[in-house]
Amino acid sequence: MELKKLLIGLEGLKGKGKLDIEITGIESNSKNVKPGFVFIAIKGFSVDGHDYIESAVEAGATAIVIQEGCDLSKIKKLEDVTIVMVPDTRKALAIISSNFYGNPSKKLKLIGVTGTKGKTTTTFMIKEILEKAGKKVGLIGTIATYINGKNMGDSDRTTPESLELQKIFAQMVKEKVEYVVMEVSSQSLKLHRVEGCEFEMAIFTNLSEDHISEKEHPDMKDYFESKLKIFDMCKKAFVNVDDLYGAKIADRFPDKNITTYGIDNYCEVLAKDITITNSYVDFKVKMGERNERVKVGIPGRFSVYNSLAAICVARNLGIDAETIKNALLEVRVPGRSELVDNKKELTIMIDYAHSPESLENILRACKSYTRGKVISVFGCGGDRDRRKRHTMGEISGRIADYTIITSDNPRTEKPEAIVQEIEEGIKKTKGNYTVIVDRIEAIKAAINMANKNDMVILAGKGHETYQEINGKKFPFDERIIIKQIIDGESK
Repeated sequence: MELKKLLIGLEGLKGKGKLDIEITGIESNSKNVKPGFVFIAIKGFSVDGHDYIESAVEAGATAIVIQEGCDLSKIKKLEDVTIVMVPDTRKALAIISSNFYGNPSKKLKLIGVTGTKGKTTTTFMIKEILEKAGKKVGLIGTIATYINGKNMGDSDRTTPESLELQKIFAQMVKEKVEYVVMEVSSQSLKLHRVEGCEFEMAIFTNLSEDHISEKEHPDMKDYFESKLKIFDMCKKAFVNVDDLYGAKIADRFPDKNITTYGIDNYCEVLAKDITITNSYVDFKVKMGERNERVKVGIPGRFSVYNSLAAICVARNLGIDAETIKNALLEVRVPGRSELVDNKKELTIMIDYAHSPESLENILRACKSYTRGKVISVFGCGGDRDRRKRHTMGEISGRIADYTIITSDNPRTEKPEAIVQEIEEGIKKTKGNYTVIVDRIEAIKAAINMANKNDMVILAGKGHETYQEINGKKFPFDERIIIKQIIDGESK
């Protein structure tokens, strides 16, 4: 494709060189550049792509896109290379990628889900309903990418970088996908990964303190404002008004078609008469002219919120109540309040809770409907925010009936050191606990102490099927481990 066609939609351009040259590919990583490529230099948090322009040119780049203000005086071999200067190279990467792949998102109906919690479960619920209704569906999110029910591979991040995202969209168009349900992270909105996308619908689940760091959001205001960008990109939206931040959105966007949902506050889609058990939730909600009883095989109050969001989307698309109810009853989400069937008939849940708030939420939810003990098994990841370790120890000590502190993904840290920091927090409580650094042994201990009235919660790893130690990923699927432990005992 000609370079000038790739630049359509970009504003504030300055350039030097030919624009009618043929471009054979796009790259923002100089290591992957091939002859005929355009190299787009991105200034990242730790690496500046502008430092690798010379390497990209040596690899065969015939055009480079640079950030306004970049100094090219020390860079050699630019005589025969077209240079395009733009105000924001991240935005340029998204728009150029979209043009290169034929603007695929415009040929799809995008449903974007944003929020701190609930994105993954909500997208899976919507996917299940749409598939039950006979639609061809793609899903992009934290766990994996799916095209027409086929898992296309695990995800590295919640929302892919714009170049990868547009490539996925193009593949979905080729596979005749109608609807794409995708998690839209605050980072993807802030860093223009979804620039150029048009969302048919958007969902705002909730907002709580998370992703506040030098490399993400400096404060909650920035976090919230980043999330709000999706409302400028969608035709209609559905918002959880029980959330303090969600309650502000309708006033911020008075001209936007927004439908509200919730449990406690006045809203258009209200859940009533809620029952929560350790294996499901059910509730009443109005669909059309009738109040329908909906049962969801994922326990917890948050499941009601996620279901309401999915119901809003489905009803907006004209999907009948029976299809919606059947889908929500059957939907299962890997690593999100995932109940693991086992020969002992114990209630064992795998959940991705890996932050203080998510751990507290899952423990409180389980505590409210478990007749016996809540046994918490968790650790904290290495090379991540150390401050949360102490807090999470304190939370589990306060809420769980028994805690087993263990290893998560230690990465380059010593697991014993991480566990010790968690233990400092739990010591502040009167909670019963033990330390078993080996995660398999910790799971075995929890299973051995549990009876049928108890709930064992394996928190932290969720959908992950590996354990990361010293830069290497080793196979570690908790579903398989549970089966091996219980089957081994029954022999």
